[in-house]
Amino acid sequence: MHCGRAFRALHARATTIARCSPDDLRLFRRRFARLGLPVQLVEGRETTSFSFMYDGDRRLMHVDQVGDAWAPHHLTDVPRGAWVHLAPLLRGDFPVETLASVARGRRLSLDAQGLTRVRAVGPLRLESDPDVARLLEHVSILKLAVEEAEALAGSLEHDALAALGPREVVVTFGSRGSLVVADGHATEIRARYVDTDPTGSGDAYAAAYLASRAFGHAPPAAARRATALVDALLRGRVR
Repeated sequence: MHCGRAFRALHARATTIARCSPDDLRLFRRRFARLGLPVQLVEGRETTSFSFMYDGDRRLMHVDQVGDAWAPHHLTDVPRGAWVHLAPLLRGDFPVETLASVARGRRLSLDAQGLTRVRAVGPLRLESDPDVARLLEHVSILKLAVEEAEALAGSLEHDALAALGPREVVVTFGSRGSLVVADGHATEIRARYVDTDPTGSGDAYAAAYLASRAFGHAPPAAARRATALVDALLRGRVR
């Protein structure tokens, strides 16, 4: 939903593919219909769900239910040449064979929460996926929150982030902005604090960054554009 809001605000031609349990299909259809963007819903057995609270920019999360993983055949309708953003919620949502299939002939962006969030009910734990190196072979743009960057790279040093493998690595720091490491250069992007619920900001940022890159903006410009859009969403200037 949050990615969809960003795509709509940027007038990007985008289709959302989402997965949920049979009990949630009607709710998902109704909520996506409000966005006015194309959506494909894949039926699964369960819907991944969380409960959470915030301590400043820090989000404390509990995994309430674990949903289904995605197989290559769930994503066969994605056109070749497309820019694709995958937003896994837990480790294992997109196995290596699924990422490899989606990345073939496409530019792939991946949210790193799917590389670090342990696939188990209970308080959310972050651990690096044992297949992380093989997974990242297929990723062009890696978007990480600061805690995910520390879990995967061991530090926030530019060299450590670049060593993860993808050509573009973007780290978000909440209201403190973001960092873009691309083609051997690191650029810090500032943001302004907004006193409101920040849920979905990372998703909107990732979608806006991908759309901006697809529109032809260079990585730092795409990050600035994504930052501005998230600011506008949080302040209620766009819906």
